[in-house]
Amino acid sequence: MAKQLVLLDAEKNHVAGNNGTAELVDGKLSVIKRTLLGGLRQGVDIVTVSNGDFSFTVIPTRGMGAHQANYKDEFIGWDSPVNGPVHPAFVQISEPSGLGWLEGFDELLVRCGLESNGAPEHDPETGRLMYPVHGRIANKPAHKVTASIDGDEVTITGITDEVRFHFLKVRMTSEFKLKVGEDGFRLKDSIENLSASPAEIQMLYHMNFGAPLLDAGSRVVAPIKTLVPRNDHAATGIDNWDSYVAPQPGYEEQVYFFELLADASGKTKTLLKNAHGTRGAALSFNKNQLPVFTTWKNTTAVGDGYVTGIEPGTNFPNPRTYEGKRGRFTKIPGNGKTEFDFAFEYLVDDRVNAVEAEIKKLQGSTKPTIHKTPQDGWCAP
Repeated sequence: MAKQLVLLDAEKNHVAGNNGTAELVDGKLSVIKRTLLGGLRQGVDIVTVSNGDFSFTVIPTRGMGAHQANYKDEFIGWDSPVNGPVHPAFVQISEPSGLGWLEGFDELLVRCGLESNGAPEHDPETGRLMYPVHGRIANKPAHKVTASIDGDEVTITGITDEVRFHFLKVRMTSEFKLKVGEDGFRLKDSIENLSASPAEIQMLYHMNFGAPLLDAGSRVVAPIKTLVPRNDHAATGIDNWDSYVAPQPGYEEQVYFFELLADASGKTKTLLKNAHGTRGAALSFNKNQLPVFTTWKNTTAVGDGYVTGIEPGTNFPNPRTYEGKRGRFTKIPGNGKTEFDFAFEYLVDDRVNAVEAEIKKLQGSTKPTIHKTPQDGWCAP
C-alpha cells in the first residue's frame, strides 16, 4: 500500500511536521521537507527527494522548480551569484526594467511562463512593462504539495496557480517522479485553464548546468534540423556553437535557436557532456508538446555565474508579442487542459556514449541546416 503525506495545504492552513520539517521514508526512498530561515531564504519550503544514490530538491515556494541535484557526492546544478533559493517576496518581477526575475535565479530547473517566457517587453508608446523576463510562474508559490511512495517509486505533486483578474487564469499541477535505481527525475506538468474563455500559454524548461559538468571542452549534442543564432553576437560563435570554453571574465552570452529532429511519435533527446565524455545530462521530451529548443551559453567568470542553459520550449524566448504573432504558444480551450512531459537523466561513463548514439540515430542521414546569421521569423530585432 502506498504511503502518502500532505506536505502543505494552504486551503486547510496545514503544514506537515514540527517547525516546517517532515519526513516520508520507505526503504531507499525518502522525502524530507524543510522550511529555510534567514536572509532572502526566509520562509522558503524545500523538499529533498532521494533514492539513495540520486537526490534532488524541489522548491514549492518557487513554482515547483528544482534547486539542485546530487549523484552520490557529485553536485548537479550551478553556482549562481544569487544565494538562493530566494523567497518570491524578495523578487521584484514587475520592476520597470522587466529584469527583476534575475534576483531569484539560481535553480537547476526553472520554468519560464506561463503567460510569457521570453525577453521583457514594454509598450512602445508608453514604455510601460507588459511582460517581465521569463514570466511569473517561477515566483508563484504552490498552494498544495503532497508526497507518496508506492513500491519503488516516489511522487511529489504540487499545485500552483497563475491567475490575474481579467487576464490569464491557469493552474499548473506538477508531478516529479523518481524510482529506485534512476539517476534523474521525470516530470509531468498539467496546465488547466480555469477560465471559460480560451487561453494561450508559453512554457520553457530552463535547465541550467555549471561546474563540474560544464568545463572547457564540454559539448552539446542534439539531433538538428535547423539552427539559428539569436543575434549578430551569437553569429560570431556559430562555428563553435556546440562547445564551451573555460570561465572568461566579461564573456557576453550567446544564444542559439533550434528545430530538432524526432522519432515518429515526436520523441527527441539532447545531451550536454563534459570534455572527457565521462559525465552528461540528457533531456528527453516530445516535439508535439515542446516544438523548439534553445541553448544559452554564459561562460563568464565563476563568481559571475559560469553556466549554460539547455531549454526545450513551446517557443523561442523572444518577446511575447513577437512569438505570439508567429503562433508559437499553446492554446487551451475554455476549462480545458494541456500537458508537458519532460525527463532529466544524469549520465555516468558508458551511459554518456549510449545516449549520444541514440541522438545520432535520430539525426540519421539528415544534414542539419545551420544559418550563419539571425533569421527573420526566428529572431526578434
